[in-house]
Amino acid sequence: MDSAAKDKMKPALPCGFSCSGPEWPEQERAEQLARGAALKWASGIFYRPEQLTRLGQYRSREVQRTCSLEARIKSVVQSYLEGVQTGVWQLARALEAVQGTREALSQAHELLKSMAQASQSLKPLREQVSQHKQLQALSQLLPRLQAVPAAMAHTQTLIDAQRLLEAYVSLRELEQLQEETWAPLGGLELPVFQGLGLLAEALSQAVETAAMAARKLAREDPALLVAAIRVAEVEAGRTTPVGQAPRDWRQRCLRALQRGLEQVHFSTTTLPEPGALARWLEALQVALPAELATAEALVAPCCPPHYKVVQLWAHTLHNGLRRSLQQLLAGPELGAADAFALLHWALHVYLGQEMMGSLELGPEADVSQLEPLLTLENIEQLEATFVAKVQILAENIRVTSLVSESLQQRMHGMALSELGVFLRSFSDALIRFSRDHLRGEAMAPHYVPYLLAAFNHQTALSSSVSSLQPDGVASGILAPIEAALDELQRRICRLVLEALQLELQPLFESVPSRRWLSSSELLDCVCDQTSRFCRDFWRVRSPAVKLLLAEAERTVVLQYLRALMQGRLVCRDADERTQAAERLRHDAAQLKELFLRLGLEENSHCAPVLLALRELLNLRDPTLLGLEVAGLRQQFPDVSEDHVSALLDLRGDVSREQRQAALISLQDGSPPSPLTGHRALFSLVPAPTPSFSSCLPSGPCS
Repeated sequence: MDSAAKDKMKPALPCGFSCSGPEWPEQERAEQLARGAALKWASGIFYRPEQLTRLGQYRSREVQRTCSLEARIKSVVQSYLEGVQTGVWQLARALEAVQGTREALSQAHELLKSMAQASQSLKPLREQVSQHKQLQALSQLLPRLQAVPAAMAHTQTLIDAQRLLEAYVSLRELEQLQEETWAPLGGLELPVFQGLGLLAEALSQAVETAAMAARKLAREDPALLVAAIRVAEVEAGRTTPVGQAPRDWRQRCLRALQRGLEQVHFSTTTLPEPGALARWLEALQVALPAELATAEALVAPCCPPHYKVVQLWAHTLHNGLRRSLQQLLAGPELGAADAFALLHWALHVYLGQEMMGSLELGPEADVSQLEPLLTLENIEQLEATFVAKVQILAENIRVTSLVSESLQQRMHGMALSELGVFLRSFSDALIRFSRDHLRGEAMAPHYVPYLLAAFNHQTALSSSVSSLQPDGVASGILAPIEAALDELQRRICRLVLEALQLELQPLFESVPSRRWLSSSELLDCVCDQTSRFCRDFWRVRSPAVKLLLAEAERTVVLQYLRALMQGRLVCRDADERTQAAERLRHDAAQLKELFLRLGLEENSHCAPVLLALRELLNLRDPTLLGLEVAGLRQQFPDVSEDHVSALLDLRGDVSREQRQAALISLQDGSPPSPLTGHRALFSLVPAPTPSFSSCLPSGPCS
């Protein structure tokens, strides 16, 4: 294309591009600066007269320079104008292209609308095509579908005949046919396959039945056992179709192996009768190693290696035996012979070389790392039963009576003497044990449970010592032994209460206080700690447990009274006195609820003393304090002037005269009436600064 044609295609420039416009302010300023610079230059050049001769040369040179600059400026402006013309032309062409594209898109949109309407009209046709495809698929599968009922009946026959592998192959063919019908039918379930799930369940039950009888089948029909295991393994390796729940036949098979083994040896009908425990244990001593040998020789070859048959057998036998022993111990109490036989068998025979520790058994049969057959509680229970029911000394004394009366008396004296020596040595050992624990020299991880076990042993010994009383001899002969047993009980009880007191002492350091007035959080902590401490008391035999609970409750109350007497708080006004009285009422109710829940009868509680102190704080008129103090002494004869004075300090509003009057009423009041079963409280709480050990009870456990 030549330049002339190109110029014709370009649009004409507007007038503003060719006509000179108004001068810019910057242009005028630039011209002024240029003129000033030129004048300065000219004045410098032509300052001397001899320079004027060269004026023509300077003029011609500047004219040439000016013309050159104007030419360059015109060239730049012309180039810029040509670029603008080209851009305007391209924009015009682009506008024409956009308009054409818009028209094409509009036509395409109309075409899509017409196609959507046509597609909607074809919907019935598509449905007919889908139905036709389903009918075509059914027509192709119809011969196979007609044979489904007969195939299902044949599969059931194979299951009944215990031909498990053939039954599984037939079942899988039916399931594959069912899966083939799902895709063309869109997941529709045909009625002909409704019984297929029941058929699969029947086969799984047949596999479980064979696994439960593994011990018998391994000897008589190992092929059936192998077939059952193979069916379970093939099913475990099968990929389950999407939407179907996996059939975990392998785990069901393993559980069936365990159930069959447990039913043979540890069903409820096989538990021994009273007196027959030793024979039952002797039978197990022979049967369990033989069972493991059978598993290793006959059952293991029928199963895959990952079944670990010998280990499975050993663990199943161990756990089943453990559950049976727990059921046995939860029933009627065993006799002395049975208790001894079970202890000896479980602790020495079971894991010994005669049974599970035999060198003939491989490492898979090791059960030493599993839970022991008897827990520590079981062992303590059996030991207590044996101690309570075996009275070897009494039997020896009766035997000596067959020789002579003098021998019987000497035997009786020796028995009592040795029993006394034992009780003294046991008491001394208990003191050393407690001292070493409290000093940290030999910390016992289960300090309180050990003390409670000693409590039970003392109770069992006390209940059986009467059997040492010879016929025709005065009962006083056993008095020293009975006194030593009572002293041992008090000592054990005192050690238990000392442990409780050590745990509670830090909690009572903030009682009473402003925090104590406004919240029950402090006593909540006391109750939680006491509840955790007393949770093992249920192991203590009755009636000793009632004594222990009563002394524990009195220890908590004594700690509370001791804290009140420390003078840590003085009420500032009547509102705080009312608040303190209400806190005492609430705390008394909370302690009562705690120990009722632990099993302590209400008539054994000491917490009501807090309600009596509440009345002393809640009194509005201080002039009536004498009456309240007198009533307090009637209820608690061991209250002293120091205790009353500390309580009056807690009120914070008692003058010297009112205090003196209240203390005089305490001295001059009528003597307190004797209370049957009165338990000392205030006499064990020195005021105002009691020592730690003086707060221990001096009642039944002192």
